Amino acid sequence: MTLVARLKVTLSDVEPQVLRRFDVPLKIKLNRLHDVIQAAMGWTDSHLYEFRAGGSGWGVPDPDGFYDGPMPASKTSLLDVIEDVGTKTIHYIYDFGDNWHHVIKVEKIDDAIAGAAYPRLVRAIGACPPEDVGGFPGYTAFLEAMADPKHEEHGQMLKWYGGQFDPDEAEIGRILDNFERLAKKWTPKPRKPKAVPKHL
Repeated sequence: MTLVARLKVTLSDVEPQVLRRFDVPLKIKLNRLHDVIQAAMGWTDSHLYEFRAGGSGWGVPDPDGFYDGPMPASKTSLLDVIEDVGTKTIHYIYDFGDNWHHVIKVEKIDDAIAGAAYPRLVRAIGACPPEDVGGFPGYTAFLEAMADPKHEEHGQMLKWYGGQFDPDEAEIGRILDNFERLAKKWTPKPRKPKAVPKHL
């Protein structure tokens, strides 16, 4: 039976709270877990990332090998991290400029639900901050400007973002669509039966 892990992912230092809870296969590779977090949060995967636990890091290694960067996320699974590091808390940093810090907690490990597709969303609270807003200090300033039509930067921020922004709107429909797309992409394709030679 395939085992799945329930993960609670919280974005640090951000108000109102941004939280996602979802189930993924326990043996998911970290590069795929990165894709799930991007889809769940609402990031656009346009920056580097790194998973960190127990003094180790996993991400996209430097292709030129100029520095000792993270170990390849594509070669390590969630199960590997839990077993090797002996932790159920993993840190995920996205965009080293804005430095978005996510805390991942493994809440439970269970059997997969028969017939269910993974990743599977359980709960979503709060909107993901916009990309390149300037980390949590920039996001705080952005929310203040967006909430007050009299704010000197209200018009500028409205134009920059491209419309209104609701910090409480998790956009669950979009997350479900993204998860469905990932599940389809990762489902092993059924093997076509070999054609029987006509002369038999």
